[in-house]
Amino acid sequence: MAQAANPARTVILTVDDDPGVSRAVARDLRRRYGEAHRIVRAESGDAAMDALRELKLRGDQVAVILADYRMPQMNGIEFLEQALDVYPGARRVLLTAYADTNAAIDAINVIDLDHYLLKPWDPPEEKLYPVVDDLLDAWRASDYRPVATCKVVGHRWSARTSGVREFLARNQVPYRWYSSDTPEGQRLLSAAGQDGERLPLVITPDGTPLVEPEDPDLAAHVGLATTPTEEFYDLVVIGGGPAGLGAAVYGASEGLRTVLVERSATGGQAGQSSRIENYLGFPDGVSGAQLTDRARRQASKFGAEILTTREVTGLEVTGASRTIRFSDGSAIAAHSVILATGVSYRQLAAPGLDDLIGCGVFYGSALTEAAACQGHDVYIVGGANSAGQAAMYLARGAKSVTILVRGSSLSASMSHYLIRQIEDAPNITVRTGTVVEAAHGSDHLEQLTLRDVVSGHTELVDAQWMFVFIGAAPLTDWLEGTVLRDARGFIMAGPDMTPDGQPPVGWELDRPPYHLETNVPGVFVAGDARAESAKRVASAVGEGAMAVMLVHRYLEQS
Repeated sequence: MAQAANPARTVILTVDDDPGVSRAVARDLRRRYGEAHRIVRAESGDAAMDALRELKLRGDQVAVILADYRMPQMNGIEFLEQALDVYPGARRVLLTAYADTNAAIDAINVIDLDHYLLKPWDPPEEKLYPVVDDLLDAWRASDYRPVATCKVVGHRWSARTSGVREFLARNQVPYRWYSSDTPEGQRLLSAAGQDGERLPLVITPDGTPLVEPEDPDLAAHVGLATTPTEEFYDLVVIGGGPAGLGAAVYGASEGLRTVLVERSATGGQAGQSSRIENYLGFPDGVSGAQLTDRARRQASKFGAEILTTREVTGLEVTGASRTIRFSDGSAIAAHSVILATGVSYRQLAAPGLDDLIGCGVFYGSALTEAAACQGHDVYIVGGANSAGQAAMYLARGAKSVTILVRGSSLSASMSHYLIRQIEDAPNITVRTGTVVEAAHGSDHLEQLTLRDVVSGHTELVDAQWMFVFIGAAPLTDWLEGTVLRDARGFIMAGPDMTPDGQPPVGWELDRPPYHLETNVPGVFVAGDARAESAKRVASAVGEGAMAVMLVHRYLEQS
């Protein structure tokens, strides 16, 4: 093991069993970071673990760990999993060949991998240093202490347990899951004075037991902000999907007092995606969770407040003020508002489904359940990109994945690159012209009745898992009577409100509405909630940024 001499500096550790690669990584890291950090390298997982334990004993801090995936005796994922126990706060990078990218993506969920790099990484100025720079920034923003972890005890087939796990995962809150019928689960229940009749039990990092917690209570106990710090802002962004996060980043970075309000978890539908491959700047793909985490940290860095578990129920206009009312009766006001509420998946109307939601039937990806699908037959309903991304992700471990599509093909709603991947996947089957007629099961999904839409023929199939991605309904009912919407509930804006050249009813300004402005001056819309929007991550982010530009124009003229 070779290392620099100054023990006062924080450590970047790299491990690779190929001596040449190991030296090359250390050389590139030392060239950029040698003055501020000690560069420690090892040539096996065991040697690297010895180095970490030695550093821990001396009280040294490790900021970043880079590990090669293909190492004998202990591969990179196994090593990083062990390294977590010694330095849980260190940022983790897996070095992989192109053929190993699936393993790297799996590691994002298994060991909370921060990034993976493809070899070779030349030139390092483009492929290595920007990644390490971001990870060092994130590490410095943390308090370097061991990651505080929640413990969740519940039943495998419990809808609320699944909901709690999904809430924590999507909000990037570390947790460990224990089934209530395991010895450790029983021990935790006993310690909390519970008999297991009321689940889930969540034990917060400070030891507080929460029995069947609702999301707002859970958020407050795990450190998520739920209460605004001010009563009046320059900009309120409603919705934390790509459009909302884009608006928050640009609003806060340009000096606007900005607050983002999210009813569940930032990221929206994109945040649930296992892998987005057609987003600009990520040629190897990026998970929705990674993209969301970076955007959220970026917005916070510029000073935007991010509130979770706050449901907005009303918008009121009083002179130049726009007031946002919450479900608990409280309110905040602002000069301007951006509506980025996104959409939710429509629910299937079939007998038996409602009783099994969270117990084998899931709307959206529910990535927390992916590990439990290993070796099982999985059904996915829907033909858009979100369904295709979920199919590719689940197919890595599932025995089979069957995509059910009402239409005659996938080409009408799915990107060509995903269709090609699905065609090449040996354990994915696409059944066109097929719908779910009914779901069957006692405490969890056991069977599905499928119907051919042309012949009417029905078939009963065994199924333990079904993920539904059918259409999208805008979350805009609370705007009834205030903001113009089309017949499907999507928000009208700009030229769409003035097809005849006349301003919308009630418009009192001597200018037409701006491109993303609604019929209420100073209230804008961005992303999937807008009528005729593109329903793509890149366009949503772009609209969020554009909406902020128009907010500036509105404020200058007010």
